[in-house]
Amino acid sequence: MSREKLLQLGLDLPLFPVTAVGSFPKPDYLLQGRSDFRKHKITADQLHKLEERATTFWIEQQEELGLDVLVDGEMYRGDMVAYFAENLPGFEQGGLVRSYGNRYYHKPIITGAVEWTRPMTVDWWKFAQNLTQKPVKGMLTGPYTIMDWSFNEHYPDRRATCLALAWVIRREVEALIEAGCKIIQVDEPAMSVRPEELPVLIEGLQAVTQGLSAYFITHACYGAFEHIYPDMLKAPVDNFDLEMSNSDLDMLDLFRKNPFTKDISFGVTDSHSHKIEDVATVRRRVEQALTVLPKEQIWLDPDCGLKTRSVEESIGKLRVIVEAAKSLRS
Repeated sequence: MSREKLLQLGLDLPLFPVTAVGSFPKPDYLLQGRSDFRKHKITADQLHKLEERATTFWIEQQEELGLDVLVDGEMYRGDMVAYFAENLPGFEQGGLVRSYGNRYYHKPIITGAVEWTRPMTVDWWKFAQNLTQKPVKGMLTGPYTIMDWSFNEHYPDRRATCLALAWVIRREVEALIEAGCKIIQVDEPAMSVRPEELPVLIEGLQAVTQGLSAYFITHACYGAFEHIYPDMLKAPVDNFDLEMSNSDLDMLDLFRKNPFTKDISFGVTDSHSHKIEDVATVRRRVEQALTVLPKEQIWLDPDCGLKTRSVEESIGKLRVIVEAAKSLRS
């Protein structure tokens, strides 16, 4: 059982552990700093100090709110794929493409063999973990999603691209574990994009996680999960972090037909709505989950990363999740 694995790692979490998916909104001073850096008005060191200040702010907010498993907030990242492409030999920056809404990212181009030459997230994980006694998740983007969100001009096919990236991401996982990280999230939001390629995604995650001593989470959101469930449970992770609230908990119907056999980080607030849910709404969503899932399997968090929300909205959504979790435990 996953709780036994957590205990073996020295992590004794309460029922309904509260966490966040990964990203938080960047404070205004950091947004200005990133703009100034692009215009060569400030140095990389000055920008780094602003990123540290923003990371410290979000660790303090999570501590104050009472989350159980923290995230660094990704203050040093832009897009979740482009960040890794910028730090891995073998990639070049492509043109702007629409991600969603009015948000764009530079779609990376794989032009050569992708290689891991140095840690990309370890120093930021260490910085965040040194600010708290609570566990901080390591945060990575998975090989299938990096492959799917990039142009490939080097590898012979999509599977070969995914597996090449998997061994690169595994090196980062090993570096996080060596630094002391015990909970590692490998995000795969593209999980359900091509149902016929689910075996490729699973093979990639197997290469990333096999034989490594950590509690692994994968996050996937806003997908057509009815096309890949229950086969997606074959993915070698301990916990699936899933968007549930935005789709009115419709995945519970899938779980009734085929039991959900992993832990689940159950999204109980809608990350793409400005509305801050009340505690009663969050409790009701958890109570519906409990009609299908054992309480020991359930973690609580927002549906998705919160970087599209304001600072105040993000804090408000996290606060109601913590309050709901406390009331459920009692």
